[in-house]
Amino acid sequence: MNKFLVILIFGIIFLFYKKINSKKRKNLKLDKFKNKLQSTQSNIERIFLREEEKTFSNPNINIYIGIYDNEDNINRKSNIHRARLSKFKKSKLNGEMIFQDDKQRIYKLNKGKKVYL
Repeated sequence: MNKFLVILIFGIIFLFYKKINSKKRKNLKLDKFKNKLQSTQSNIERIFLREEEKTFSNPNINIYIGIYDNEDNINRKSNIHRARLSKFKKSKLNGEMIFQDDKQRIYKLNKGKKVYL
């Protein structure tokens, strides 16, 4: 009878232990992924990425760098501008179309004449 009682107690302890550990074994990476997809911050980031992609693919879209932009925005916008110059050989920055010639020199047109920057 004592052996049966000891085995029964160990069995109950084992089942409780198994139940507690099964709750902790959720896939943390999957939960992180779900939370990231459902968060509003990630949706906002996706919208900005789409907007940047659109701006990058069209050199005629104006990139405005203002005096109140923070350093990260200025770096991001200038990188897009440089990438458009290297890809399309032209880019619109603060309302002025800026071009790049074959010798990698940057210029803008002023009354039909090239003004190198």
